[in-house]
Amino acid sequence: MAQRHWLDPLARRLLIASGQLPRPARRSSADRPASHTAPVIDDLQVDGQAEAIERDLLDLQLKLRPGRPLRDAEEVRRAAALGWRLDVNRATADDWLRLPGCTGSHADLLLRLQVGGVQLSGPEDLQRLLGLEAGTLQSWQPLLEFRWYGAPPELPQQLPLGINTAPAAALQRLDALGDAALQRLLQERIRRPFSDLADLQQRLGLPAAVIEAWIGRVSFEPPPPGPSLPPAPRASR
Repeated sequence: MAQRHWLDPLARRLLIASGQLPRPARRSSADRPASHTAPVIDDLQVDGQAEAIERDLLDLQLKLRPGRPLRDAEEVRRAAALGWRLDVNRATADDWLRLPGCTGSHADLLLRLQVGGVQLSGPEDLQRLLGLEAGTLQSWQPLLEFRWYGAPPELPQQLPLGINTAPAAALQRLDALGDAALQRLLQERIRRPFSDLADLQQRLGLPAAVIEAWIGRVSFEPPPPGPSLPPAPRASR
């Protein structure tokens, strides 16, 4: 019988990493006999070598296709280990769409706020703004960098206020919303409810610093539908 070459495990791992072989089911340490202590150590070494191979493969793929999306949290972690970063306050739509779970609407909102000069100060801002699930945000975090281009605002500590539903007296408590801007807000939301912070900024012409201060302090639930009109009386003949 021909002997197995000592590189066979690494070759198998390389084929698995490149998708040419299926991934085998992993056995826990409790499933291994006590007499097999040495192979367990070898498995750990091979796992480390396989991880290095998969990281190098990803590095090659990203160099060949710079816009290649990252498929899952493992690829995000490996890309971060390779030195890749996403500058939250300067990222492009293409940058955002490379993250697993980032949708076109997410990228559109982030870019519209960026054009308006709005900056995010940390992961909490991003989660509140996009309504992300905790697992999605956690999968992104190895790549995220929150570089601040100026002094960051204080984080809000109060419950969100419904921009489309709150009474005028409650809206007056929002920082930097003067009487003129409040009247425009009330008129605009009757014409069409506000959809998000970027829409609010554009339609009211608010400064970026005001929008930054309102992240997490306002919400955009649509107003309840108005009462239905009774049918017109039928003309008598």
